[in-house]
Amino acid sequence: MGLPSALPTWQVAQGQLIREIQAPTFAIAINWVVAIAEVAEKLDHHPDIDIRWRTLHLALSTHSTGCLTTLDVELAHLIDTILVPAT
Repeated sequence: MGLPSALPTWQVAQGQLIREIQAPTFAIAINWVVAIAEVAEKLDHHPDIDIRWRTLHLALSTHSTGCLTTLDVELAHLIDTILVPAT
């Protein structure tokens, strides 16, 4: 699966959709993680999230298939709506 043009802030690397973003504050970064967790739970599709102070590293892939699927693209779009104020 190639990277959809509607996801300009994401990259494909090692079979994953990857995005890195820096929040204005640590508290905002944590709020983003909580909001991402809520939409991920609704989709039953969970990203890998690494947080280092104000920087979030997000990685999406469908582990059960071993590749990217439409669920990854859908979750990336939802994450983008959460992160809109910072982009």
